[in-house]
Amino acid sequence: MMEDHAQRRRLQAIALSLTLSSLLMAVKFYIYFLTHSAAVLSDALESIVNVIASGFALWSIFLAAKPPDAEHPYGHGKVEYFSAGFEGALIVVAAVGVFWSAWHQIHRPHPLPNLDLGLWLVLATSAVNGALGGFLVTIGKHTHSLALVADGKHILTDAFSSAAVVLGLGLVKFTGWYWIDGAVAALVGGHILLSGRSLLKTSFAGLMDASDPQLLREISELLAQHRKTIWIDIHRLRAWRSGRRLYVDFHLILPRHLPLVDAHREVAELEELFRVHFKGAAEVLVHVDPCQDPECPMCSMPQCSKRSHPKSVSTFWSQSHLTTRE
Repeated sequence: MMEDHAQRRRLQAIALSLTLSSLLMAVKFYIYFLTHSAAVLSDALESIVNVIASGFALWSIFLAAKPPDAEHPYGHGKVEYFSAGFEGALIVVAAVGVFWSAWHQIHRPHPLPNLDLGLWLVLATSAVNGALGGFLVTIGKHTHSLALVADGKHILTDAFSSAAVVLGLGLVKFTGWYWIDGAVAALVGGHILLSGRSLLKTSFAGLMDASDPQLLREISELLAQHRKTIWIDIHRLRAWRSGRRLYVDFHLILPRHLPLVDAHREVAELEELFRVHFKGAAEVLVHVDPCQDPECPMCSMPQCSKRSHPKSVSTFWSQSHLTTRE
């Protein structure tokens, strides 16, 4: 039920994004036809990307919610990384168009009619985009949706771009220097380019299962807080995300004389620990290793008949310790 509620929130949020992005795109092109401003055109071009990206994000969120099947045993969550990468690529293309229009306005500046009305309309679109972008990022983080976070960050970038356009048009109005319009458009293009690069980097990291230090730190702290005497040590900790699903595997060292049924109980307790902490979104694979003599100095098991050395070392289950590959 919790996941159904989260999915409804994701779909409602991205549907709102698609609707508002389409309306704002129309408004921005109307402002461009009023003012013939290169900076406004750059803002409108980015809005086209907003609409396309929101549509793609809507599809990816719907697909990511599908459960695992025979062809996709790890689910469909990674489609959200494709969505983020696609959005990043579109942003880069939009930046090229922005630079093109900026170049012409800098070298062949022309007057900007209806500047007062244009300023107020751009300011309004910036405010709406700022509120929408913040809302999408918040919902995306709360529901673990990369597609929503990416769309929200892109729309926030659009809001900042619109604010820069307002500043630039204000300078044009008070100075009469029309080349400033082109300069502002170029600055907006640079900002858009950096945003696209960031999304592409995030997308590639997810698709390549890059290490997530923050996630590994959270898991390490969870294991350290619930550490039991019978859990002699843990190593080879790995974790990766696929949409909202989390996959974790690690090696757990248990006493070698422990009966199989007891070892199974310890694994089941760990699985339940992750299930509760990550609200049912985690799948855990625990590989059980029997202890060896070299582990005796760190083992806290009392009255162990197999011990060859007394305990002499206290291990701290930090992220670096748990992720070692020994």
